[in-house]
Amino acid sequence: MEALDLARWQFGITTIYHFLFVPLTIGLSFIVAVLQTFWHRTGRHEYLQATQFFGKLFLINFAMGVVTGIVQEFQFGMNWSEYSRFVGDVFGAPLAMEALLAFFLESTFIGLWIFGWHRLPRAVHLACIWLVAIGTNLSAYFILAANAWMRNPVGHEINEETGRAELTDIWAVLSNDQAWSTYVHTVSAAFVTAGLFVVAVCAYKLWRNTHHGDTGNTGEAPSAREHSLFRGALKVGLVFTLLAGAFTVLSGDHQAKLAAEFEPMKLAAAEAHWDSEEGAPFSTFAVGDTDQGHNPIDVGVPNVLSFLATGEFDGEVHGMNDLQESYEEYYGPGDYIPNVFVVYWAFRLMMGLGLFGIAVAAAGLYLTRGRERLPRNRWFYYAAMAALPAALLANVFGWILTEMGRQPWTVHGELLTAASVSPGVDLGTVAMSLALFTAVYGGLFVVEVGLLRRYIKKGPSHLVPDLDDDEDESTIPHFSY
Repeated sequence: MEALDLARWQFGITTIYHFLFVPLTIGLSFIVAVLQTFWHRTGRHEYLQATQFFGKLFLINFAMGVVTGIVQEFQFGMNWSEYSRFVGDVFGAPLAMEALLAFFLESTFIGLWIFGWHRLPRAVHLACIWLVAIGTNLSAYFILAANAWMRNPVGHEINEETGRAELTDIWAVLSNDQAWSTYVHTVSAAFVTAGLFVVAVCAYKLWRNTHHGDTGNTGEAPSAREHSLFRGALKVGLVFTLLAGAFTVLSGDHQAKLAAEFEPMKLAAAEAHWDSEEGAPFSTFAVGDTDQGHNPIDVGVPNVLSFLATGEFDGEVHGMNDLQESYEEYYGPGDYIPNVFVVYWAFRLMMGLGLFGIAVAAAGLYLTRGRERLPRNRWFYYAAMAALPAALLANVFGWILTEMGRQPWTVHGELLTAASVSPGVDLGTVAMSLALFTAVYGGLFVVEVGLLRRYIKKGPSHLVPDLDDDEDESTIPHFSY
């Protein structure tokens, strides 16, 4: 094992861990903004409680995401200095925009939102959470534009003297086809995840309240108002998930077509597709022989891969064997085929787990049709709670597909991963930092789960007490996080 191998493991682990919080932050910011908008327009106390309750969970997740994101960025200078030297001029612009425009926007207004209850006018306070949601999504766009450049490098030229990529057109980087398509797909998947987070929390509370008489930490039975709150929030989460799921599926189709154009090797690996073929089938199950470059067992649906890749059922899809030969001729000797097993199954797990969550949302909307109706089947509540980890894993497998499918490149066609690692970092140094990060992240995971479990079990009444029929909201205590 070399330092390169452990550096890749370390970056992969920290990236995946960080991305457990990112989709929840992106999606929950919008859901909390929507809930507060409902309260602002209707004045219903349940919407205020829901805003505070899910806002609390959003803030816990936001804090964890910031901490893990900072750690991730340090690796560019520590383990991947050659990569940073090569891409620094190009990456500097979108990442500076992310920090100066997006992150400052969301961090400033999240502070105003936290401390502005009963201090800011309601409309101004509502605008704060919407600006947080906008800033969060702007931040995602700039980061994803930088990542998309690695898969389709545009708007730059290579300085032959320094061996660095130099930015020539920032608009080309920001308007890259891979950038906006990846943004739509990633953010819609984040909305699915956040919607299923709300669904899972509501399903847990409704199931406990209805069938177990859960009293949380208060020792009191849940109120009818709280029951109504979670029933309403459940429907919000289900609608949010289903709408976002439609965008995820459509944008995923577009991502496949972009992969066929800009990253044909990744698409071929995701399908274990070895030889170029017209009317190529979509593989549902394959057992491959990577040494011989073929699949002894391959069960597929005829013509579907060609349609996904080209929009035509008889379109040609390039195979890995032919691409490997052409890459060797163009780039020189080397192995340009990624880990087919990982990429193939990451693609299927991403789709399967994601579609499971969308199916749960569709079933939930059917079962909750009508104003007061709730599902009576135990299986729905279990499925709703299981859909959240399924969605998180679908996001993880999506990024494994994206990053592993690009190998052996860090910047497609420009810079190999083997040439990106820091030359002065040895195996022992990376191993020590990897062990330290793993221990710290394990501790943070325990803290995160513990905090979420604690406040979910407490419910919304500990933040905003229930009102009697003759009480006004101005009589309740100031909200505090």
